[in-house]
Amino acid sequence: MLKLKVTKVGNSKALILNKEAVARLKVEEGDTLCLTEVPGGYRLTVDDPEFERRMTSARKMAKKWRPLLRELAK
Repeated sequence: MLKLKVTKVGNSKALILNKEAVARLKVEEGDTLCLTEVPGGYRLTVDDPEFERRMTSARKMAKKWRPLLRELAK
């Protein structure tokens, strides 16, 4: 478990990632992180725009072919 420090930046709050956290997350300055609520806590992950693009495409395909996918699932 890594401990992160919350600090004030202007009127906002910011998390300070120590060297170990940066290495484990494989992040660099300017990267975007996603905080997701999961059962029992939260998950912090690096935002992947390529993955989001693929998921958007998959959702569109699933919506278009919903009747066919329902038949195949039977």
